[in-house]
Amino acid sequence: MARAEAAAALEFTPTWIVAAICSLIVLISLAAERCLHYLGKTLKRKNQKALFEALLKVKEELMLLGFISLLLTVSQGILQKTCVPPKWTNYLLPCRKMEDQSKQRGPSEAHFVAAGVLGHLGRRLLADGGTGADHCQNKGKVPLLSLEALHQLHIFIFVLAITHVIFSALTMLLGGAKIHQWKHWENDIQKDVAQNAPKKVTHVHQFEFIRERFKGIGKDSIILSWLHSFVKQFSGSVTKSDYITMRLGFIQTHCRANPKFDFHRYMVRALEADFKKVVGISWYLWIFVMIFLLLNVNGWHTYFWISFVPLLLLLAVGTKLEHVITQLAHEVAEKHSAIEGDLVVNPSDEHFWFGRPKVILYLIHFILFQNAFEIAFFFWILTTYGFNSCIMDHVPFILTRLIIGAIVQILCSYSTLPIYAIVTQMGSFFKKEIFDEHVQQGLVGWAQKAKKRKGLKESNGAMAGAGSTNGSSQPIFHSTNGEASRR
Repeated sequence: MARAEAAAALEFTPTWIVAAICSLIVLISLAAERCLHYLGKTLKRKNQKALFEALLKVKEELMLLGFISLLLTVSQGILQKTCVPPKWTNYLLPCRKMEDQSKQRGPSEAHFVAAGVLGHLGRRLLADGGTGADHCQNKGKVPLLSLEALHQLHIFIFVLAITHVIFSALTMLLGGAKIHQWKHWENDIQKDVAQNAPKKVTHVHQFEFIRERFKGIGKDSIILSWLHSFVKQFSGSVTKSDYITMRLGFIQTHCRANPKFDFHRYMVRALEADFKKVVGISWYLWIFVMIFLLLNVNGWHTYFWISFVPLLLLLAVGTKLEHVITQLAHEVAEKHSAIEGDLVVNPSDEHFWFGRPKVILYLIHFILFQNAFEIAFFFWILTTYGFNSCIMDHVPFILTRLIIGAIVQILCSYSTLPIYAIVTQMGSFFKKEIFDEHVQQGLVGWAQKAKKRKGLKESNGAMAGAGSTNGSSQPIFHSTNGEASRR
């Protein structure tokens, strides 16, 4: 037995096996790195800076995963030799402890079974864990975390991150395809602008945008207005009249001198810039992961109830975005009876929660991550423990979670994301993507120089003020430089 355990060590492993395994791992890693490198070069060649930055964000996430992997590997010895009393392992179990197996096995193995992570004891994973288990067993205690559990936790974190990136990219691709269908609307508008048709007075209720969005609904009942917005997100969430009206409202507010402004191109660029924020896993999302893992207690059905969170949030976000369009229609319909020329709405941050359109992006980020967490956890449990595992929960709960996950993915891709792309432009400020790349760089350089000049003038003014205090009577003149800010 001792000889068999010694043979498992690296010093007794044939060199051809070590070299072959290392070569395979290095080749796979280099192939993945080259693929990401060529993908980045392709995006840069096509001037897709936003998507290129999103790719860099993915690389950052992979680097974080590598660090987590290294940390788990280094700390496995410490975790194995950290012993706790067996009674501590009887609380907050993901599976009910099997009493008959607990009596037949030692305290260490009973702990493994209770946690649902025993597997095959003869299999060696990250290292030989017998020493750590024996160390605790000799003290009448159990290890804080078994090597099997540590290895599977390692895999789960990797699967979660990869699933989130894939689901975010899939959402952007499907949503982008939906938004691309609006391009012909932009082309038709550009042709109409070139014709420069004469203005005429039109009754406000004759505009298609007002007929579709106002309808008198919500004038006397706020509840009916919200219900109309809730139903609207499921069918025809953005119509041509919506696009034309919101496009004109944006141009009249932010770039009145350029009626031929390509609003569709700007909207796509802004959405791509938001994508690089959505594809990453922020620190607060990792906090949610820890909370979800903590609440995965037998009998609580935590993941079943949590699966409703992204669906409810998504429906709330979609309803809010549709209600913003309805509010824009209400403002015009209630203020005017007839309009000369085209219908123009007034973009404002006041239409959004807390006066911040960015809140919608944070919610979508959380929704996509939470949905990815549900799907990743399901497939991880399925491949690790099997469909009949106690962690998997009852079959009706499983099917419900999968159906909800599919609904969230489809609804977010084809409805919520396209609405978000256009409605969030109805804020009080425009985004930097309104400018071309070289103009953005010029403005950033100008802003940095302006700050430096302002700092020098303030320091010179302070020195001159100190000099005048010491008896200098020369007047000092200050010039104030205005500084433009944009969201």
